[in-house]
Amino acid sequence: MVAEQIQARGVSDPAVLAAMREVPRHLFVEEALGEKAYTNGPLPIGEGQTISQPYIVALMSELLDLKPGMRVLEIGTGSGYQAAILAHMGAEVYTVERVKNLFYSARKRFADLRLFSIRLKLGDGTMGWPEEAPFERIMVTAGGPNVPGPLVDQLADPGRLVIPVGRSRRFQRLVVVVKQGGVLEERDEGGVSFVDLIGEHGW
Repeated sequence: MVAEQIQARGVSDPAVLAAMREVPRHLFVEEALGEKAYTNGPLPIGEGQTISQPYIVALMSELLDLKPGMRVLEIGTGSGYQAAILAHMGAEVYTVERVKNLFYSARKRFADLRLFSIRLKLGDGTMGWPEEAPFERIMVTAGGPNVPGPLVDQLADPGRLVIPVGRSRRFQRLVVVVKQGGVLEERDEGGVSFVDLIGEHGW
């Protein structure tokens, strides 16, 4: 998976590649889909949600420009796979999920895998996690019409945010927002397709 789907498409961050090798992706999907866990595509995880294809997980992780010890806010826990990757890269992860069943499933996976550097919250991810802000890095794993204001407010300075943004549902541009000296700069990293970002500052 790592050699053919990730390195071959240009992802080169050693920490990302190591985490993608170490985290057992098949444990984050239903047992019946286990044999498909390492294929190049998203998979359903229930509740109308998906686990992103390995390449997208790796790409977004690389775009964060993550350093060990950084506080990272993830919006959209889902299966918990992306949070596990970030934790293996040395991040202190705060992740928010709005769907109760996915929240509890992810919490159990993290406990079983002894990923104690991940904290979870059940709620509207578009509001962020103000009690724990600021965050040096923020990743959003669902597509919204714009960058939620509360997330920009909770981003540290300097800081970096990665999010799929698009006016059309199911098709977005992957955007990197960099905050430096009070100034925001955006960079377009190409087209992607994510489930909807639901909440007060989403769809």
